[in-house]
Amino acid sequence: MATQSWIYDAPSGVYKNHAISENIRMASIAMTKTMQFTKPVDGYGIGKGSNVTITRVSNVAVPTDDSLIELERIPEDTLSLSTQAISVVERGRAIPYTSLSLDLAYFDLESAIQKKLRDQLSLRLDSLAATAFKVGQVKAVPDGVASINIATNGTAAATASANINVYHVEQVRDQLFSTYNVMPYAGDDYMCIIATKGRRGIIRDPNWEKWKTYGDPEAKFNGEIGRIEGVRFVESNNTNAWSGSLGTGSVLGEAVFFGDDPVAMASVLDPELRAKESEDYGRSKGVAWYGIYGFDQIWKDSATAGESRVIHVTSA
Repeated sequence: MATQSWIYDAPSGVYKNHAISENIRMASIAMTKTMQFTKPVDGYGIGKGSNVTITRVSNVAVPTDDSLIELERIPEDTLSLSTQAISVVERGRAIPYTSLSLDLAYFDLESAIQKKLRDQLSLRLDSLAATAFKVGQVKAVPDGVASINIATNGTAAATASANINVYHVEQVRDQLFSTYNVMPYAGDDYMCIIATKGRRGIIRDPNWEKWKTYGDPEAKFNGEIGRIEGVRFVESNNTNAWSGSLGTGSVLGEAVFFGDDPVAMASVLDPELRAKESEDYGRSKGVAWYGIYGFDQIWKDSATAGESRVIHVTSA
């Protein structure tokens, strides 16, 4: 007869391996491309109120005849001034945690929380800046493969039936340069921020492919639009900022074309990470990002030559 009686220490269920990798993986976020094209408002900050007023100087009319008559006074013109106010509000989000979660966690919980809050902040800044780029008066709608509808009242006047292509880029560039006298963003180049869907429309255009075959054969391999008609492109995959599903059958990828000084950021307090003051004798903790700021387009109310700086490619 056996001298021992053997039993299982886990009478039922599945045996598990509880070993945990020492590397923690983070979910990826969309690229944030828009914020870099905004400019801060100088001289504004703490103690300056809830909004800042930007003074704008319009062009002086050019006379058709500037000849003078002896003994008569030189004609006088009027300098026209206008203003644009940029409002700021408090903005922020927080993630709470406890001292117990820190004591029991295998990973560096605080670092993970701070990393995800920074990601969240970057995405929100990108979306807020994008909203400011899109509030202007000039709207362009690709209403055909070789046609474009331009509206100047702040509302798209047609529904897009085609994705943006080289023809539309050429037409928008000519509007910026010839119709609105927009100064280039850098050197002789305008800029375009474009959703991935819009980028795809351009590089699938046979005109683009033919052009790049001889001028820049590496562009297709690198996935780069390159420079077209003095326009440089920045692709954004942040769908909360730039839509890839506009128009009939979601055909259009959203974009903005712009020149110098398009959007300003007013900031009383630049966004920053803050630790929560300890509560319950150190048991309740938290981290937040917080700031007081706002964005707006400087000439958003104008479709006048020399004033309007942005053309929004969109759809009704």
